[in-house]
Amino acid sequence: MKHFLNHLLNLQQYPLSPNSLLLSLYIYILPTLAAQTSSTQLSLSLSPRFSKEKACLRQRIMGWAIALHGGAGDIPVSLAAERRQPREAALRHCLKVGVGALKAQKSPLDVVELVVRELENNPHYNAGRGSVLTREGTIEMEASIMDGNTKRCGAVSGLTTVVNPISLARLVMEKTPHIYLAFDGAERFAREQGIETVDSSHFITQENIERLKQAKEANRVQIDYTQPIQKDEKKETPTADGDSQIGTVGCVAVDSHGNLASATSTGGLVNKMVGRIGDTPIIGAGTYANNLCAVSATGKGEAIMRGTVARDVAALMEFKGLSLKDAAAYVVEECVPRGNVGLVAVSAKGEVTMSYNTTGMFRACATEDGYSEIAIWPSVQN
Repeated sequence: MKHFLNHLLNLQQYPLSPNSLLLSLYIYILPTLAAQTSSTQLSLSLSPRFSKEKACLRQRIMGWAIALHGGAGDIPVSLAAERRQPREAALRHCLKVGVGALKAQKSPLDVVELVVRELENNPHYNAGRGSVLTREGTIEMEASIMDGNTKRCGAVSGLTTVVNPISLARLVMEKTPHIYLAFDGAERFAREQGIETVDSSHFITQENIERLKQAKEANRVQIDYTQPIQKDEKKETPTADGDSQIGTVGCVAVDSHGNLASATSTGGLVNKMVGRIGDTPIIGAGTYANNLCAVSATGKGEAIMRGTVARDVAALMEFKGLSLKDAAAYVVEECVPRGNVGLVAVSAKGEVTMSYNTTGMFRACATEDGYSEIAIWPSVQN
């Protein structure tokens, strides 16, 4: 361009014919514009966010994968067999159900809903049928679900009669312009949609009645619901701190095409205040999915919400280029205080990670290449 301007300055001394002027434009202007266009295209193609997403999809070679959890917390290795074995059996059953659905080419959204429904129907986990009680002895369940391809999502909380909260969350996503419905509005929507409801007494188990009694005697808002509560004489007011063995349930899945979904469901805290809402129905905290990964978290809800745990895993992959395993490990180990969180996650490439900073987490996973794991405490495979 500089040469062309200098050339124009000389026109008064050396006038050009029209054809010569056009030739000058061709020589000086067009190559410059072409170079600028190529530079712009190059800078766009090198944008870290988009190039990494495309590269991730191109390199997908691992196939479908699934992971599920039944809660993370202070789980002693000495956990009684009568408490451990039914939960392990439930994990094994639900993993089989999920794997079968993926092999049958069900969508990841269908798979995570199906698996979480199975977990909600199992009284040994703190969701649906096994939901723990509020300080008034009532049930308040919550759940959320998210589709990674579209980022469509649905969430519910404050449910007292809905048999499968995760299915209502999906209906919120698919049948309303909203993301989140709660309490009376959510219950009314459930009736309008014809979803299965029962009397709230259906959810109240003898074990959870005893848990509430123990929590009140200890003056604690207790997250642990599978072992006796020890009264803390130093604490004069209820707190969400203390030993924990959280029974929130969740599932993440990816199919052989890289489509992702996540779902999470819970009954909350033993002896919680009526109206308390945890991380489970909060998109980005307890549940998140995009076209890179799907995450379901479990643990102490307040800590998970402060840490925006599920979204942070995805953000580290998207903006920092971290692998699924590294992103999950960083969030669990660096962003949330020890003893507060666990998560399961899968990537669009079919990778799986199950990370936690508690003593244990009820968990299971399987991949298309034949790997599977069902565990509670740390293992050499994880």
